[in-house]
Amino acid sequence: MTHDASALQAVAALSDELRRRMYEFIRQAPAPVTRDEAALSVGISRKLAAFHLDKLVDVGLLAAGYAQPGGVRRVGRAPKVYRPAELDVQISIPQREHGLLADILLDAVRLQEPAETGPQAALRVAADRGRAAGEAERDRLRPGRLGTERALTCTGEMLERHGFEPVRLTPTRVRLNNCPFHPLAAKDPALVCGINHAFLSAFCEGLGATTVTATLAPRPGECCVELSERS
Repeated sequence: MTHDASALQAVAALSDELRRRMYEFIRQAPAPVTRDEAALSVGISRKLAAFHLDKLVDVGLLAAGYAQPGGVRRVGRAPKVYRPAELDVQISIPQREHGLLADILLDAVRLQEPAETGPQAALRVAADRGRAAGEAERDRLRPGRLGTERALTCTGEMLERHGFEPVRLTPTRVRLNNCPFHPLAAKDPALVCGINHAFLSAFCEGLGATTVTATLAPRPGECCVELSERS
């Protein structure tokens, strides 16, 4: 099982209020906790507490063992006790690039020309940024003459780094599963999607991907731009 899948299971287990309260109690306890102590902390039966505790063990949030409370040796089998496990619960969420968008908008304000509107300045700056990024990528990769498939592969590496989550639908068509400017794009799609489109179009230009075009093709939950072979 992948790390993300394990983390998702852990988070799902904590969606139950009783489990979450017992887990918090055990995390704060100075010593491993018995089933009786955990049950008492949330006001349920020992049997029900055991069910929830073992579920938390199964998903990796708790570790279980056997020990006498307080370390005092007694006759008979030691009770089962629980302590927090060293699980680092981190879930990969869609990457956001609000810093890039903020830089573009800041430069648009600083560099706006007298005859430009604010949105026009933002689109111009986005294109300048994209073109410069494409030229830098071309200098780094030195790919030579680029056909469509190779150009989309080179573009995909940049898209991955910036969190666009590119998916190759066909050898000559790439869909972007994630909008790194969301949720700001939802507030002003015309501006933010326009900036995104200008950036990606100019990136392809700077890269020398003359056979690739970036088109606006918005879909819910995805990036508004699609890359494909120029017709």
